Amino acid sequence: QKQKLLEELGENRLPYVTPADADFQQLWKTKYSKLIFRKSAAVPEELHQMVQEGFLALRKHNCFFQDLVRIKGKDFVTPVSRILIGNPGCTYKYLNTRLFTVPWPTEGYDIKYGNPQIRDACKALIKLNDYLHVEAVNALQGQNLSETEEMKDTTVIDREQNFATSLMDKESISKDQSSCGVPEDDCISLKNRTSYNVTLLNYMDPLQMLYLKQEPYFGMGSMAVSWHHDENLVERSTVAVYNYSCEGSITDESTKQNVKGRDPAVWHVGLKVAWDIETPGLAVPLHQGDFYLMLDDLNMTHQHCVLAGYSPRFSSTHRVADCSRGTLEYIFGQCELALQNLQTGSDSTALSLKSLEPAVVKQVEEIHNEVEFEWLRQFWFQGKRYLKCTDWWLKPMAKLEEFWRKMEIMTSLVLSEVGKKEQIGKGRKETISSILLVLTERQKLRQEWAAR
Repeated sequence: QKQKLLEELGENRLPYVTPADADFQQLWKTKYSKLIFRKSAAVPEELHQMVQEGFLALRKHNCFFQDLVRIKGKDFVTPVSRILIGNPGCTYKYLNTRLFTVPWPTEGYDIKYGNPQIRDACKALIKLNDYLHVEAVNALQGQNLSETEEMKDTTVIDREQNFATSLMDKESISKDQSSCGVPEDDCISLKNRTSYNVTLLNYMDPLQMLYLKQEPYFGMGSMAVSWHHDENLVERSTVAVYNYSCEGSITDESTKQNVKGRDPAVWHVGLKVAWDIETPGLAVPLHQGDFYLMLDDLNMTHQHCVLAGYSPRFSSTHRVADCSRGTLEYIFGQCELALQNLQTGSDSTALSLKSLEPAVVKQVEEIHNEVEFEWLRQFWFQGKRYLKCTDWWLKPMAKLEEFWRKMEIMTSLVLSEVGKKEQIGKGRKETISSILLVLTERQKLRQEWAAR
């Protein structure tokens, strides 16, 4: 799709607007109304201070890491450095790379941090998370009510000022989060789609980068993050992004680009309707302490990119990660399911399989692959970087390794059983057929990981 679009464009560039353009408000209202933007003055000063100190502490303790991601079978190092903070035992997967949360302080969990400043940073981010959750619920309520009542957007927007406030005055929104002013099922849905379980923190200093890609469709200038949809999210969940660009740092005049439209010194978020060359794009400036929300299905229908300014920038991107297959609770449950087929003899050492049913054997081998390639190899490949932040993951990983060893024994037992003379016949053939693909995949993935 990208290639086709670029061929269609040729040397031309699509139009885009910024808040300085007269038609910005109309375009935002008609094509980008699910982007909600708040200037830094809307956020309590105390929260700004805690979060920004937290960012700087994490950078001071070298807690931001470039990820090695895999795109179309090739490995790339991300230009942006990241760290995932969130619910204990939660993970977030993007571009074939699984990130493991540095847990934020959570009741009922014993979490030891490498440094008190790292703990304070995690504490600040859970407070920001709670704040953004309330803001997202309020914004969604505002949109729902305005749609229901077919209200016209009467929000006055002062170009570079507060140009995308929620469609209702916050005072008119019920502060009681237990009763959200819509049917109960919708109320639960609103909360589920805004209950952020992780935040992916980003850091980049553009002046330290030898090369940044140029935005290809609109000519918006240097990109820190290319056009994309955020992945691995609960459907129609809101993404909230808090921006902290360290403004006021010295910039080299020679690095300035001549970009028509947006100020190249200032960080921007770019938005476009996915795979559309009719609708102009948006470039929205991001100043210190601003935040924005991508509501409902905006992340699916539109793509966004991050346009680099000149100063270093942090961001905290709060997400409702789809954890249906991404939590410790889930993978431990899978392991227990697999190990139900392992039988220990009376002397506690003799092991055998309870069933050689093809479906049972296949399920066990698939779980075996999942534990090895989605968890153990992902963690030891990159996750151990986080040990300077916390050792929280070491015990669960040791437990997963123990489960994996038992599954290795189970694979040996299956192969031993199907090799016996008394197994020759239809049952043997079915059992071999059921696991052959899974074992072939295991061999291929082991070779890939060894190469990585």
